[in-house]
Amino acid sequence: MTTQTRVRPISGKRDIKAFIDLAYRLNQDDPNWVPPLRSEVAGTIDSKKNGWFSHAEAQLFLAERDGRPVARISAHIDRLALEQPPEQGFGPGTGFFGLFEAEDWDAAFAVLNEAEAWLAARGMTRVLGPVSLSVWEEPGLLVRGHDHAPVVMMGHHRPEYAGWIEAMGYAPAKKLLTYELDVRQQFPPIIQRIIASGEKNSRINVRRVDKSRFAEEAAIILGILNDAWSDNWGFVPLTDAEVADVGKKLKPLVFEDLIMIAELDGEPVAFMITLPDLNEAIAPLNGNLLPFGWAKLLLWLRRPKVRSMRVPLMGVVKHLQSSRMASQLAFMMIEYIRRAAVSEYGATRGEIGWILDDNQGMVAIADAIRSRVNREYLIYAKPIAAGTLNHM
Repeated sequence: MTTQTRVRPISGKRDIKAFIDLAYRLNQDDPNWVPPLRSEVAGTIDSKKNGWFSHAEAQLFLAERDGRPVARISAHIDRLALEQPPEQGFGPGTGFFGLFEAEDWDAAFAVLNEAEAWLAARGMTRVLGPVSLSVWEEPGLLVRGHDHAPVVMMGHHRPEYAGWIEAMGYAPAKKLLTYELDVRQQFPPIIQRIIASGEKNSRINVRRVDKSRFAEEAAIILGILNDAWSDNWGFVPLTDAEVADVGKKLKPLVFEDLIMIAELDGEPVAFMITLPDLNEAIAPLNGNLLPFGWAKLLLWLRRPKVRSMRVPLMGVVKHLQSSRMASQLAFMMIEYIRRAAVSEYGATRGEIGWILDDNQGMVAIADAIRSRVNREYLIYAKPIAAGTLNHM
């Protein structure tokens, strides 16, 4: 007789711990899975520590057999996503699932079914996922690139998850790509000429961020970002509350020579953020800062020496997009950061992403600097009937 899988909403510290710990047990035998810091995961699901909750609500579920956790999931509704135009991917009736982990197909079915029921009961007619929790955090399920470890703030999932999600009636809605390149290599001559031309243009100034003016610089980048990405699939504007919380989390990873702002005629029009790969430092800690992990991490953060750098975000204001100027500014920022990454941090590879597979401008830039796709993520979609309950 098969033991029944029971799904319930989590409640209290013990459940939160079980919810977090499950991922460590299910992925412990994968040599390429990087255990995130438990404190960071706890902060992500804490409404008092994650500014995303200022415009969203979430319910976390845990599946158990004989009291033993076998799967987990989040079901969530983002009010700002509901306000977006449907043609940009979200819009009215769109709910999400995320933070998905499952031991087997039965457990996966149970938690996905529960998440759908929770969303349907709240009037949602469509589910997208996995998105954990915000589209700005870890969107998509890894479907290519399981053979190497993810860089900072990128997801890594068991290969069988795609089949289980698709068996529940989900179909791919959008593909996200990451590109990698050897940053020790010079860019092609044509790119070098474009950069040299920009350096002679008195209208252009590409500068490092000033960490002593962190809040002001963050506001500049946020303004460019929300303008630059506003027409993209899946866009949800970043709020001040989110930026404040992300700023606290990422400030230790902010190094002035790895983040650039480009100005045209004195006005900020583009930016590029690069982060040293924190995963290289936290991988041996197994998610724990105690007893000695915190000291090792603080030492690393003083001046990290890393193999990899990640470019999580870059953008050019909308009125310059598709122009030669936009490409020129992008190449200049990439080159300046490439030089610093190699000479100051010992980096040998860079990773750009994620990038929407149909973002022609960014794909063209990635191709021009001879990078190649190394990981693919899928965001799935499924229609559901609002107000119905699909319990087993």
